[in-house]
Amino acid sequence: MKTRQDAWSHEEDVLLAETVLQYIREGKTQLAAFEDVGRQLHRTAAACGFRWNAEVRKRYLEAIEQAKKQRKERKRALEMMKKWQKDNTVAAWSPSGERDNAEGSSPFLPAAPLTLEQCISFLQTLRRGIEEMEAIRQDNERLKRERAEWQARNEQLAQKLERLETRQTTVQEDYEALVKIMARARQLASEEGDRFSLAQLFATEANGSNESLAHS
Repeated sequence: MKTRQDAWSHEEDVLLAETVLQYIREGKTQLAAFEDVGRQLHRTAAACGFRWNAEVRKRYLEAIEQAKKQRKERKRALEMMKKWQKDNTVAAWSPSGERDNAEGSSPFLPAAPLTLEQCISFLQTLRRGIEEMEAIRQDNERLKRERAEWQARNEQLAQKLERLETRQTTVQEDYEALVKIMARARQLASEEGDRFSLAQLFATEANGSNESLAHS
């Protein structure tokens, strides 16, 4: 079987995927990644984009989500670094001797480089923030588990309550039937006197039940 000259090899697919993922992590566009790969493989950016969307992308869905997550974390870290640098920068002095804006706050002044102590302090602050976020995440997971357990327990109690209500209804019906029998017994006892017997009572009740069934 003859291989097409424009066919993509496994190595080229891997290069395409790694480049796109790198560009995603760095906050760059996929089009720029396609152009970069195109220069390396002597292909057009359109061909690289078509290959990515048609074949390669679906094999790297989890890696894409991870790259997007890393991009957000990287962006957040850079923003924190800039804020830290802005808060800790040394104020610049104007040629007239008057105190000017802090370095980095003016487009004409370069930002002052961070010292080793500032970098260490920033990383420690960043680490504490990460640890706090992890603790919050764990608490959230624990609360979710507890909520699921309480929901399961609530469902069990609801089912138990339903069974008890059904049983109570049955007991109530039996009690009402017994009350009717006792009332009938007192009535027959007053009418029949010494001739009254329980066998007569149950025979009467049985006949009444049969008549009810016959009319139903």
